[in-house]
Amino acid sequence: MKSTGSTGSTGSAGSSGSTSTVAELVQARWGDHRPGLHFEHAQLTHHQIAAGAAARAELLADLLPRGAEPHIGVLLDNTPEYPLWLSAAALAGAAVAGINPTRRGAELARDIVHTDCRVLITERSHLPLLDGLQLPDVRVLVTDSDAYGELLAPYADATPQISPAATPAARMLLYFTSGSTGAPKAAICSQGRLAAAGQSLVTHFQVRPTDTHYVCMPMFHGNAVIADWAPALAAGAGVALRRRFSASAFLGDVRAYGATYFTYVGRAVQYLLATPERADDTQNPLRMGFGTEAGAVDAARFEKRFGVRLVEGYGSSEGGAAIQRTPGTPAAAIGRPAPGDELAVVDPGTFLECPPAVFASDGRLLNGDAAIGELVNKGRSPFEGYWRNAEADAARLRGGWYWTGDLFYRDAEGFLYFAGRTDDRLRVDSENLAAAVIENILARYEGAAAVAVYAVPDPVAGDQVMAAVSPRLGAEFDPLTFAEFLLSQPDLGTKMAPRFVRVVPRMPVTATNKVARSALRKAGFRCPDPVWWRPPGSASYRPLTPPDVTSLLAQYRAHAREGLLPS
Repeated sequence: MKSTGSTGSTGSAGSSGSTSTVAELVQARWGDHRPGLHFEHAQLTHHQIAAGAAARAELLADLLPRGAEPHIGVLLDNTPEYPLWLSAAALAGAAVAGINPTRRGAELARDIVHTDCRVLITERSHLPLLDGLQLPDVRVLVTDSDAYGELLAPYADATPQISPAATPAARMLLYFTSGSTGAPKAAICSQGRLAAAGQSLVTHFQVRPTDTHYVCMPMFHGNAVIADWAPALAAGAGVALRRRFSASAFLGDVRAYGATYFTYVGRAVQYLLATPERADDTQNPLRMGFGTEAGAVDAARFEKRFGVRLVEGYGSSEGGAAIQRTPGTPAAAIGRPAPGDELAVVDPGTFLECPPAVFASDGRLLNGDAAIGELVNKGRSPFEGYWRNAEADAARLRGGWYWTGDLFYRDAEGFLYFAGRTDDRLRVDSENLAAAVIENILARYEGAAAVAVYAVPDPVAGDQVMAAVSPRLGAEFDPLTFAEFLLSQPDLGTKMAPRFVRVVPRMPVTATNKVARSALRKAGFRCPDPVWWRPPGSASYRPLTPPDVTSLLAQYRAHAREGLLPS
């Protein structure tokens, strides 16, 4: 399949057919003089982006040692250099490893060295992160330095030529997936898969060349590149960059750039809802937001306040499974399997499919213990593996199936409902519970800006439910109101009510705005924040005191389970 070629002086709606590589999408913007990239007070046309990418691609060809893996690390905030180097790598047939600037020391060095980066693109503000790191044979380019401009100067007249190495199968992205244990794994995404993902979203969401995509999620993560930048590139739409996500700046940016589309991950939507309400909140150009983990309750609140529809989607970070929302999808569901995916909800112990979910008339899930299982793709998976991690590859492809590591349940009509990560499963009094199911209920509590649910060990067997609650701005946690709220929820099962409630001023999150559950679990009920708890047999909450902790520890010790608690 071939691109239709250059767009002429004013640009067009993009290719009339599909394009097989990201390099072709970049080349197709040559000659397109419409605004293509907005950042703070700067603006580049599509043509200028293609020209800048061409110069960087030629520089890269001269910088990479012969025989070295064509990998570059990008340690940047969301500045124009990020999409320029993504485009350059596409033209050169190279791969970009997104380096997370929240990593430190040996962990940061490990990410760069593990992905065989011989060139590292960064900026002055991140140079202190590299102090003292052992990065053998890695050349560092600082994008906001005079030396960088001098390096690029000889390539100023470059045109976007596509390297023979830029095939659909060529590695395009090496992006690290977060995990609760072990070092992050670098998932591979090829040019063909990224181009196809962008074009699929263009079709699904009817992205137009006149649209502007607001990229406020970090570009070292797959969400911003695959779900936001790639469809904009495929459609010839504009991109507006926010250096780092800011809830307070969100609406001003959207209005200033005329943004029509944005993506989100994790708690970003909750942060936006926690900003002070204004009478003109609905006066914005946004058509929609696309992301994951907002939840049905907050998605409804967002649409009511801002007049913007949020579409909750699901796509395994590694590309092994996808779910699409279609007309008729129940509010709480994600959707049905994407075309070509043979998805099933499976008991990982037996490899047998879980029975369909059974709901009460009020929507309460009645058979969660049996219906919730791991989502697998039994068909042909587009998963392209992890970089130099055969053990992780094998764990994903057990028994010839792709295992997502995510919990779901399916209703009788085939709609799929997200129930959390496999790491977020709890076993309370011999009943299996999913953290996401409980969170969706607690999200209705008006006094909370954000909630998170996770397991702490039970003194005797299994787990107990603990919740972290971040009160709304200007509010305080009221244990009586919270307990009354729990009693009024018809779909809150008898084992779901939190035993412990940690009140946090702000929900701890990862660099991609996902709740840092591993940190919450690690602290347990012995944490610096106030903790309320329900003693066994009580329906009301009271402060967890030092004598309470001493008594609890004695119970753990008596049942030889003290070792399960974090030190």
